Amino acid sequence: MSNVVANTIRRLGDQNLIVITALPAAAATANGASLDLGDIFIGTLADRVEVVVSVPATPSLADTKNATLTLQDSADNATFAAIASLAPLIVTGAGGAGAAAASRRYKLPPGTRRYLRLSSAVDSAGGSNIAVSATLQVFANA
Repeated sequence: MSNVVANTIRRLGDQNLIVITALPAAAATANGASLDLGDIFIGTLADRVEVVVSVPATPSLADTKNATLTLQDSADNATFAAIASLAPLIVTGAGGAGAAAASRRYKLPPGTRRYLRLSSAVDSAGGSNIAVSATLQVFANA
């Protein structure tokens, strides 16, 4: 298979590795659906997997309040924990305008378990942010 075909197939596959999750109400946490990384971690691709976490502008996020987006992994798709070596993406409301859009690209560390999800939390009195959704997308780089 030529590199052009292989890269095209890989990009098409990436479209299936996206999860969109609505942010929770103030003082709450929302966990997105999980992504099964099993196929990616087979063979030599494990060291080339990256994820992008992004959140659009959150105009209702109250001043000084945070929305925190944390990557979690699991071996069994039931018990999840934060990936300790990856800092969460935190957006903070300011100036009565909420928070600006933000994104972060992460390289998954060795030992990342098979299932991956995004957990989002909004501070107490953070405002109603349920109309805003965060995105988790997985990329396997050639």
